[in-house]
Amino acid sequence: MGTVFIEVYPLLLRGLAVTLKLTIVSLIIAFVIGLLSCVFGLSKSKILRFISKFYIWLIRGTPLMVQCMFIYFGLPQLMQIYVPDFRFTQFTAGVIILSLNAGAYMSEIFRGGIQAVDKGQMEAARSLGLPKSRAMIKVVLPQAIKISIPSLVNQFIISLKDTSIISVISLADIVYEAKIYIGRTMEAFYTWAIVAMFYLVIVTILSQVSKYIERKLDNDSQS
Repeated sequence: MGTVFIEVYPLLLRGLAVTLKLTIVSLIIAFVIGLLSCVFGLSKSKILRFISKFYIWLIRGTPLMVQCMFIYFGLPQLMQIYVPDFRFTQFTAGVIILSLNAGAYMSEIFRGGIQAVDKGQMEAARSLGLPKSRAMIKVVLPQAIKISIPSLVNQFIISLKDTSIISVISLADIVYEAKIYIGRTMEAFYTWAIVAMFYLVIVTILSQVSKYIERKLDNDSQS
């Protein structure tokens, strides 16, 4: 295993950098998408509520693998009718796929966070003369986001692991680099064991961060 580790380590480290970059960029975008979807879902407008519900229904009802294939292979084929030679880079497609996927779940996380905020907070803000939209932005949303932080960290972990599926479009992440190395050396057992260790280390660190945040939030609420 030592020889395999020495040979594959630089490749996996390079792939890990792509994996982390993809995850971070995608979750920043997903945060915005999820927040907008949540606000749309709570809107008085039937059209906005429909958009939010349809988006969540579509993403949560289809496998991530299908979403990968549709966005990377299917969507460019449709766009080429209007824009010849249109296509996404693997990284761009990966960001779109992961952002849309995580955004749907974040929308539900934010909705749960808003529902967990005491209704008296909104009533108090309205009694001070704040419009409902401003009260939501200034008073309710900051508290809802704070409540949602542990769940958002968990979503980070889920999205990090989901990047392994996106390697199907030849994105040079840690899984793709492992496949290339295995195809050259046939060292499948040790290579996948090392990949698993990479993921376990990162996920364990993030899990500890999530637990720390939960404890801190519990202590803040009790004080």
